Amino acid sequence: MDRECHYALVSQQLNNFTPKFQRQLLEQAQTYRAIFEQAIDDFAEPFHPLLQDLRHQYERATWRQSVDSIEQQSENCGAHIIPITSVDYPQQLKQIVGTPSLLYLRGNIENLHLPQIAVVGSRRMTRGGADNARAWSQYLAAGGFAITSGLALGVDGAAHRGALQAKGKTIAVMATGIDSIYPRSHLQLAEQIIDQGGTLITEFKPTTKPLATHFPSRNRIISGLSLGVLVVEAALRSGSLITARYALEQDREVFAIPGSIHNPQSRGCHHLIKQGAYLVERAEEIVEQLAGGLSALASNAEFSADKSRTEEAVPEPQLEADESQLLLSLGFDPKDMDSLVTEGLFSIADLSRLLVALEIKGLIESQNGFYQRLK
Repeated sequence: MDRECHYALVSQQLNNFTPKFQRQLLEQAQTYRAIFEQAIDDFAEPFHPLLQDLRHQYERATWRQSVDSIEQQSENCGAHIIPITSVDYPQQLKQIVGTPSLLYLRGNIENLHLPQIAVVGSRRMTRGGADNARAWSQYLAAGGFAITSGLALGVDGAAHRGALQAKGKTIAVMATGIDSIYPRSHLQLAEQIIDQGGTLITEFKPTTKPLATHFPSRNRIISGLSLGVLVVEAALRSGSLITARYALEQDREVFAIPGSIHNPQSRGCHHLIKQGAYLVERAEEIVEQLAGGLSALASNAEFSADKSRTEEAVPEPQLEADESQLLLSLGFDPKDMDSLVTEGLFSIADLSRLLVALEIKGLIESQNGFYQRLK
């Protein structure tokens, strides 16, 4: 480990060396190494007492056990430690309030410098939400954007997988230590991200557990790394809305996919749209809004979201006449069985049979007694 990274790690263990003081001293010194090795007289006089105290603490070496442990644990899992003074630190993240002093990373460091789009949403996504998260991420990743998300269940996982299917880059921002994958069910996904040239990243030191307070902190990094945030699906009380709020505070673009007014997982997106987020119906609209050279990157993609669906989809299912009639009647807004019976097209027995057949063919989904057309 080089001296700069060593001093950066030590700095996080010293008393009274708050992130605010670190930022103020780094404005003068530029590096952590200079804070500990440069002549104190080179700094503004008000900082002399603080510098003397920091160097005294360094000589006492009460930090050694913690720093040695972090270094060893990082090495054991193949992680890099990136201080804010490093050329590897992402410039986009330096622009936000509360920039992390250190990042821990596994995988491809170069991804941090790619144009990134965050794709976030509900953990309890609908099938339509899963399809959108995957297909839109696939399109954007194929166009040269890194897809950044939080490795969570639901939309996050679908977004990462969409990017991987496009052979593109994806960045998973973790709410744990770099050696602790959460949820455990995404352990294989995390390893696949690394194996395919992606990146895992966190501000939390190794062995840190997934505490509730860590997730909003993770969300500010997701938005801070990105040029814009796409919310695929979100309830009104959702961590995705926290990410969107951070994005607005950080002067990032916010995009939201609308959905049915009857779907509780669409209400968060509708709320964002009312607050001024861009309503988007095609992934290309995100590219157009981000514009410039980034637009050129994505417009040269080898396929669009529609084409990617066609290439990997199974052939369209063949429908009987009564199945087609029911599908046309159902529409894209959720309906319950009583509403369908009231329409008088089919008996309850026939409706039950036809609904099961359409669901098996992947043309509708049922949630909480409501049926909704998908295609």
